[in-house]
Amino acid sequence: MQRLAVFVMLFLVACQAIIPTAVVAPQTAPPHITPTPVAPTATHGAEETNALLPSLAPLAPSPTVVHSSTFQTRFHPDGSLYVGDLISIEVIAPEGADLEGKTVTVTLPTSQGPKTAEARFGRYGIGGRLQANLIWVWDTDGLPAGAQTIAFSLPSENLVWSETATLLPQEELPPPEPQAVWAVARSRCCKVAYITHTPAERDLDQILEMIDQQVQKASQRMGVALTEPITITLLPRVLGHGGFAGQGIAVSYLDRDYIAGDEATIIHHEIIHILDGRLGGDLRPTMFVEGLAVYLTGGHYKTEPLLPRAAALLPPEPGCVKWSKDLFNNEDRPGCGLDRFIPLKRLIDNYYFEQHEIGYLEAGALIAYMVDTWGWERFSAFYRDIHPLKQSPNSPADESAAQSRAVEVALQQHFQIGLAQLEQRFQQTLSQQVLTPQVAEDLRLTVFYYDTARRYQILLDPSAYFLNAWLMDSEEMRKRNLTADYLRRPSQPENLALETMLTAAGEDLLHGDLADMALLLEGANAVLERYPEQGLQAFAAHPLAADYLALVQLALRLGYQPQRIWLEKNQARMWATTTGPRVNELAFVRFQDGWTILSASGALLRSLRQTSTAGGYGQLHKIPLNALNGGWQYMFK
Repeated sequence: MQRLAVFVMLFLVACQAIIPTAVVAPQTAPPHITPTPVAPTATHGAEETNALLPSLAPLAPSPTVVHSSTFQTRFHPDGSLYVGDLISIEVIAPEGADLEGKTVTVTLPTSQGPKTAEARFGRYGIGGRLQANLIWVWDTDGLPAGAQTIAFSLPSENLVWSETATLLPQEELPPPEPQAVWAVARSRCCKVAYITHTPAERDLDQILEMIDQQVQKASQRMGVALTEPITITLLPRVLGHGGFAGQGIAVSYLDRDYIAGDEATIIHHEIIHILDGRLGGDLRPTMFVEGLAVYLTGGHYKTEPLLPRAAALLPPEPGCVKWSKDLFNNEDRPGCGLDRFIPLKRLIDNYYFEQHEIGYLEAGALIAYMVDTWGWERFSAFYRDIHPLKQSPNSPADESAAQSRAVEVALQQHFQIGLAQLEQRFQQTLSQQVLTPQVAEDLRLTVFYYDTARRYQILLDPSAYFLNAWLMDSEEMRKRNLTADYLRRPSQPENLALETMLTAAGEDLLHGDLADMALLLEGANAVLERYPEQGLQAFAAHPLAADYLALVQLALRLGYQPQRIWLEKNQARMWATTTGPRVNELAFVRFQDGWTILSASGALLRSLRQTSTAGGYGQLHKIPLNALNGGWQYMFK
């Protein structure tokens, strides 16, 4: 039986490379489904017992009904569920529960009657979260729309509970999903998989050309000829930091991309990981895997000077100057460091659990320092000659914890220095770099921006959060022509408002508009501090957030799906879609009684992705509202 398992990927740049020391998901066959006459044993209205977890104490002989909230249950696809969906279920164990290897049984309503499925609890994702995954287990075809009750039981623990899932009518499935199918295009180097009626299809010609260019550059820099095609999957939603790699590559490609990054940089980073993996190595520590990709790409999310930028990680020096919007660009005093340098031993052994952007920058800058000091050939020989250390009989068999010790041995063999001495020399080189106030502030806001994006994911889009992202087997999805797992995502007004705020902040980051970026992040965090307790009222905590929510709500009432919003005082410009990926440009003005739509253009004739990071939406932001030509006028109160 072909296994259908959640892909366990360690993201890159946006991504993490797969390494043998990672905590991975158990590789199991799909849950076995058999008919059963047993009806659900508990409902939300049943009498419940509270004091059970997290310790899961000895149980009484009869099943104990627990709160449905004791175990977190998530249904996929994200967002709304519709009749006809093939649904997966995550059952997330309570903190501290001793359930690894134990089986959860699920009773599902189907058009042929109740059926049962089983899955074992295991450690999944980068975070190693304890959960049971039931992949594509519930076929809702033929069921009536409305509430459906799903019963769960843990026979080994004598526990039962239930959940309710609401199915919407199939005819209400929003576009582009009814027409969307998987398609594959081929470039000179690669096989590119995408879903039709998405931005990837709209911009396919430019994407294929860009991919070929980046593969050629990466191959030249690595000195590795590409002997077989790379499969690249374009995702129409954000997952993690926008991309990941295993046997192939997957990257997010969408208009409302709230994880800012230059697509060419991200693709190049991912390709370096593929080529690096083909060159091999006994133990390639995660920090060096990621650092090498950042170094050879020339930046993390964008092109950037690694050593001068990493200098901002050191403590501030006396007489330094902090950036402000009123600071002249020719200020000759150094900028103030952020004091965020991560000790190398800690970074090597704990890489994915340190601050993400700092870890990637520091790792890339370290590779740059080592290559500058010893040359590429000697560095490469060191990197490929790191080997796992033999564990003593009484030590835990945790290979990742031994990575720093393995690096120490290889450093001594190749450069006759230890890790502490390497760190000292590296920091000394960083202290000699020219650190400008602009670079220091850019890094500070970069960290703030991505921390805010992850905070948003945890609260409003948990399936996208990188430590526990819901990543499916894309090849199997293509075989079955399943698109909903990637097309759907949470799209309530609060999601759209916060994502457009983050997208605007990301554009400001890429264009160096730091003051505007800081204000957007301040507004987004003001909302996140109060959400979900205050619901939509949380947006009243900041005037900019309130404006974004009002514009989103107005656009939705007009039949538009907001993708990007630019706002300045009493004027706003929005790029929005309707039934497909074609982008319309809307103009709004604020009067005393609120926002009013001023005009709407027809679909933009050229792709907004044709230009580089310095163009696209960012350039359109600078066009005055009265320069809009054509379109129509519509007043909305």
